[in-house]
Amino acid sequence: MSHGARVIRTGVSSGGPAAPPAATAASSSAGSDDELMDGAYFRSCAGMLKVAQMISLLIGFISVNNSQWTDYSAYSFFQIVTMCDLVMILFFYIAHIFRIYRKLTCVSWPLAEFLHYLIGTILLLIGSIVAASKSYNMTGLVAGATFGFLATILCILSMWSSYKVSCITQSTSKYH
Repeated sequence: MSHGARVIRTGVSSGGPAAPPAATAASSSAGSDDELMDGAYFRSCAGMLKVAQMISLLIGFISVNNSQWTDYSAYSFFQIVTMCDLVMILFFYIAHIFRIYRKLTCVSWPLAEFLHYLIGTILLLIGSIVAASKSYNMTGLVAGATFGFLATILCILSMWSSYKVSCITQSTSKYH
C-alpha cells in the first residue's frame, strides 16, 4: 500500500493568483475575501503561538535591558536577537492578519517564514545559552535568559506544528 505525499496549500502561487471556478467561488465564503482583516487568525493556534512568542521575547528583552550587565557583548547580542525575532514575528503576524500573502504573490511566504524560524531559533538558542552562562545569578539576567529559552521552545513548537514532515512509505511493486 502506498501513501500519497502531503500537500500544504498556501493559497499563493509564484505565477500569480489563479481564478477559481465560478461554482466554487460563489459557494466558498463570499464575504471573507473582501474583509480587511482575517479574524479567524487571531483565534487560531498559529496566531496565539505567535503572540506568545512575541510576549516572551519582549519580557526577555525588558528583563535584560533593565539589569546590570556584567558582559556587554553577550547581552547586546541577546538583545539584538530578541528584537530582530520580535520584529520578524510581528511582521509575519501582520502579514497573516491583513492577508498580505495574497497580494504579494512573488514571495514564497511559507519558505520565508520557515527560514526566519530556522535561523531565528538557532540564534535565539545561542543567545539564551550565552546569556544564561554569563548571568552570574543576577535575577534580571536569569529571567531574561529564561524567557529567551521559553521563546526558543515556542519557536520550535511553531516550526514543528507548521512544517512537520511525515514519513511516506512507498510500495516497491511494479505497476501493470
